[in-house]
Amino acid sequence: MASMASGMVRKKKWNNTNSSNKSYSLKPYNAMASTATPPLSKYKWRISIAVAVLLLFLVIGVSTIPSNVWNFSRSIAPSVNIYSIEIVNEFPHDPTAFTQGLLYGGNDTLFESTGLNGQSSVRKVALRTGKVEAIHQMPYSLFGEGLTLIGERLYQVTWMETTGFIYDRYNLSKVGMFTHQMEDGWGLTTDGKVMYGSDGTSTLYQMDLETLKVIKNNTVKYKGQEVFNLNELEYVNGEIWANVWQTDCIARISQRDGTVLSWILLPKLRKGLLAAGNNRIDVLNGIAWDKDNNRLFVTGKLWPKMFEIKLQSSKVEESSDKMIKNLCIRPKFEF
Repeated sequence: MASMASGMVRKKKWNNTNSSNKSYSLKPYNAMASTATPPLSKYKWRISIAVAVLLLFLVIGVSTIPSNVWNFSRSIAPSVNIYSIEIVNEFPHDPTAFTQGLLYGGNDTLFESTGLNGQSSVRKVALRTGKVEAIHQMPYSLFGEGLTLIGERLYQVTWMETTGFIYDRYNLSKVGMFTHQMEDGWGLTTDGKVMYGSDGTSTLYQMDLETLKVIKNNTVKYKGQEVFNLNELEYVNGEIWANVWQTDCIARISQRDGTVLSWILLPKLRKGLLAAGNNRIDVLNGIAWDKDNNRLFVTGKLWPKMFEIKLQSSKVEESSDKMIKNLCIRPKFEF
């Protein structure tokens, strides 16, 4: 998505949303009265019956508790992971690239879609050097957004439009166009069976690979609260990962129902770049997954570096829930 810092972005507005103590005196046992029944013994059978009846009632009571009560009790404090990151490698990245879409194409090659009117492009980039090996420049009127690869074709959406473009992956020549049913074009990814898309809302779309028509959509939620501003997407091991625009957060989303399964927090990357004097950088945006080598790459708009990272997990605590909502949840932007 476009940046609030960019002059090309339109003005935004927010949409908002007693126990009692008893003493007993025991009489001394009369050893001479050997035929007498000890005081407790004469009641043992009554005590046994009472205990048995009590246990029976407990078993019956537990078995009749509705299943939804048990489900509720188990879901009062669901476990959600929060991940920080470890930087494995740093690679050069074009600091003029306003990164909107990113994916790994194999053989240490990345495909990238960039934005801003007059600067939008689709490009093939060498991972280790950051060199742009091939580029397709887009007309001034178009603002490039999300990008995904299906077979030999790259699919790209554009901002404030329902029009997308198809490119040959080898020479980046434009080979077609398509229209989509999302409100806008922000992010794209695929699991090889369907295409997933985002439009800056809390909706995660699923589209047929042949017709590109929406076949299903889910509202993305974290503990019942909608997660708006879903941006660049990546499919990773059965989950959809999404940058949340204007945050340093990546949401890991269930492709089945849109539930946020966990969060990745990456503020250390942007803070590190700023501390090194990179004052022109914009927000985190760009996720690429190398499934064959289990490598994860991230970057941002106008970032001079591409980072290979690993996740470090810690269990969420009650106090962390507020932290996530402060860092990662934003009202929906309107343009």
